[in-house]
Amino acid sequence: MANNTGRIEVQVGPKGRVVIPAALRKALNLRAGDSLVHERRETIEKRLWEVFSKIPKEVSLVDELIAERRC
Repeated sequence: MANNTGRIEVQVGPKGRVVIPAALRKALNLRAGDSLVHERRETIEKRLWEVFSKIPKEVSLVDELIAERRC
């Protein structure tokens, strides 16, 4: 469930079912009939590492964000 990072984790039950906690359903405004896409955490992490690894080392995303917010 919730941990100190603010994330909500769910686990696959013995029969392969996933229960989405009410707090998460409310936060995401999920309704009956909505479609969700499930990906394993490892797949998402790998994709993010691949995207961010293409950013040159001399580029500071923090500095770019701050500069963008000042405009």
